[in-house]
Amino acid sequence: MRTPRNEPLGSDSSALRPPRNRAAGTEEATPERKCVLTGQNGSRDEFLRLAISPDGQVLPDALARAPGRGAWIGVTRAELDEAIASGRLRGALARAFKGAKLSLPEDLGAMAQDALTRAFLQRLGLEMRSGKLILGSDRIAQQARGGAVAWLGHAADASDDGCRKLDQAYRVGMDAEGSGLTGERLPLDRAALSVALGRDNVVHLALADHGSAERVAIPLRRLMRFTGAYPAAEGISPEGAANGAAHHAEVTG
Repeated sequence: MRTPRNEPLGSDSSALRPPRNRAAGTEEATPERKCVLTGQNGSRDEFLRLAISPDGQVLPDALARAPGRGAWIGVTRAELDEAIASGRLRGALARAFKGAKLSLPEDLGAMAQDALTRAFLQRLGLEMRSGKLILGSDRIAQQARGGAVAWLGHAADASDDGCRKLDQAYRVGMDAEGSGLTGERLPLDRAALSVALGRDNVVHLALADHGSAERVAIPLRRLMRFTGAYPAAEGISPEGAANGAAHHAEVTG
């Protein structure tokens, strides 16, 4: 297998690595980026892009769509805050963009977390408006047992008992009993989810098809990585949303 080249610092060109396609059991190329702080390569779908405006403003680009130059980071907010305070981020960006005058906000970490959270919640809102988001424990349980749930999520403050019951229904419907498959414990509480979706007491939520799960997976991965929620998640890997989506496609396809 060819070793992919690293992305040049400050470039938005792609380096490709071939991960396993869980649904088909094949290999497919996905874009990879290099963190300007650590020098490590990682998935574009998990790293955060920092956009550099023409006047040198460094701003979070949660959707990785802003035009112009950019740099990628694959660190948590705590690590970013430390890198800003110590001057390491400014130094890394100065090396990446030689000669450029950069303006680095002191609250970039907070700005980035807000932007990533907003991107995730907006994606959920779009899926809800398209009729693909399932809310309510009873409805989720019924749909999950019937195999009609591709992804399952729980608010950060959801009860363990409520999560266990829905996780069990999810495994039954996915024909994955004994696998340890669970819903994703989100880095957002019920209040944040309820306000964002305009519903009362949103504790558990699910997506009805693998296309929706895949669309939600990217902003969720970025948010989870940045908040450091992956190590704390129980029973699901950092790619849990994609796992569920792929398994659903395999079972229902």
